[in-house]
Amino acid sequence: MQGDLRAETTWLEGFGGDRIEAYLAEPLDQRPTGAMVVIHHMPGYDEGTKEITRRFAAEGYLAICPNLYTREAPGASPDDAAAAARALGGVPDERLVGDVAACVDKLRQMPQSNGRVGVIGYCSGGRQTFLAACSLPLQAAVDCYGAFVVGTPPASSPLKVGPIADKAPDLSCPLLGLFGADDQHPSPAEVQELDSILTAAGKAHEFHSYDGAGHAFFSTDRPSFRPEAAKDGWQRIWAFLAANLSA
Repeated sequence: MQGDLRAETTWLEGFGGDRIEAYLAEPLDQRPTGAMVVIHHMPGYDEGTKEITRRFAAEGYLAICPNLYTREAPGASPDDAAAAARALGGVPDERLVGDVAACVDKLRQMPQSNGRVGVIGYCSGGRQTFLAACSLPLQAAVDCYGAFVVGTPPASSPLKVGPIADKAPDLSCPLLGLFGADDQHPSPAEVQELDSILTAAGKAHEFHSYDGAGHAFFSTDRPSFRPEAAKDGWQRIWAFLAANLSA
C-alpha cells in the first residue's frame, strides 16, 4: 500500500431502483484521478475483494466494489450470499450492467474524479467486466480469467449464463486480459478464440497468459495463488490504467 486512503461501506440505487451495498475507497490527496469499478468473483463480496478495492485507492484511484448479491442475501456472510446467488444461477446479465452503471455514475460524480472510469473483474467478474465494457461507455477494462465469454458452463456448473463474445463489436474501451495457461475456464483455446474475435472486430486489447498458473492465481488466500504471475499481472494493470485513465 502506498498512499493514504479512506474506505467505507456505502449504498447505491442499482438496477431497477434496488438499494445495493458497495465498498468505496478513495485516496486522500484530492488530486483529480481516474476511477475503477471492482467486480467481485463468484465467492462474493469478501475481504479479499475489499483489499483489492483499497489497493486501487492506495495507488491513487477512486474505487468501488458493488455487492452483487445484496438482493439475494442482505447482511449475510460472503459464503452464504454466494451460495444463495449460485442457487439462482448467478447474477442476471441485465442486472449486472445496471448495478455497474450505478457505480460508474457514483464515481464520475465524485469531486476527485477526472471522468475516466475503468472496470476490473475476477472469475465470473471477468466475464461481467467484458459485459460491462460492451454495454457502458468506459475508458478501460481488465478481465482476470473471466470464463464463458466464449463457450458455455458445463452442466455441473451452478452458473447459468451464455457466451457473450458476440458483443465484441460494442466494446467501448481497451481491454487487458490476464489468464492462466493451466486454466480450463477459460481454456487457452477459448482465450485464443476471444483474441481472434476482438482482432477481427478491430478492438484494442492486450492478452497475457501465465505458464504454471491456473484459475484464481491472483487470490493470495487460496492454493491457486501464483506470486510471480500475480506480481507481473499487477504491474501490467498499473501500466494499462496509467495509459487509459489519465486525464
